[in-house]
Amino acid sequence: MRRPIVLSATMAGLLIVAGCAPGPDETVDRAFQDVNVIDETDLSDIMLTVADPDEAVNYFKRTIKTNPDRIDVRRGLAVSYTRGKRYTEAVPAWKKVVEHPGSNPGDSVQYADNLIRSGDWATAETVLDTIPPTFETFDRYRLEAMVADSNKEWKKADSFYEIAVGLTTKPANVMNNWGYSKLSRGDIKEAERLFGEAIREDPTLFTAKNNLVLARGTQRDYTLPVIPMDQIERAQLLHTLGLAAIKQGDVSQGKALLKDSIDTHPQYFEPAVRALEALEQTTTTG
Repeated sequence: MRRPIVLSATMAGLLIVAGCAPGPDETVDRAFQDVNVIDETDLSDIMLTVADPDEAVNYFKRTIKTNPDRIDVRRGLAVSYTRGKRYTEAVPAWKKVVEHPGSNPGDSVQYADNLIRSGDWATAETVLDTIPPTFETFDRYRLEAMVADSNKEWKKADSFYEIAVGLTTKPANVMNNWGYSKLSRGDIKEAERLFGEAIREDPTLFTAKNNLVLARGTQRDYTLPVIPMDQIERAQLLHTLGLAAIKQGDVSQGKALLKDSIDTHPQYFEPAVRALEALEQTTTTG
């Protein structure tokens, strides 16, 4: 007579345990929630790196509707606008990131960067002034140098450029900017040196090559420097020298350089052709 009672008690205990444990549907739901969190993180990383910027913008805009308080989502949207060179839209997006309680000084640097790209130098300077001096990064000092340049605060600009160069393993672009700053001040020799340093750091940086040739042209030196260049680059640099010569009043030298650039270029070099035709028409008319 006792056996059924024991079985009943055992069954009752199992039912109680079963009642406390999650059901199969609940377990599956929780598992999928964990997977969704992982997938969302991976997808966000993809959107911020290899995805098309416009597609990334749409993704983060959709995600913000359901997660308006998440700073990583707002930051993702701002980064995506920047990647797509949509600076007018990036500025208010970064402003919202900076105003979020979870923002950091790096966000303010990005905000200032996009303000400069959109032409609002005054606000960019104000934003940079809010960043603690202990936050020392290459991007921060690169922007500080650019702002100082725009204000013609040359000593500050030189100081910031020097700090920025020391904070990166790839200083070519900032050296090029520093060189252009020196060129705009009339310090041609120092500009040439910095352009040369930039080219040594990155032999593919054409803007530094072009600036170096421009600096030589302002001194009526119409020979190409000994730097790495392919045939197309050589033609483009000869074109720059030709225009520099014409600007200096050395018209015959400019014509010769333009013709040389046209002959050197492996394809039809329209900018040089147009410049030469305009020059010849002016000479004929005159």
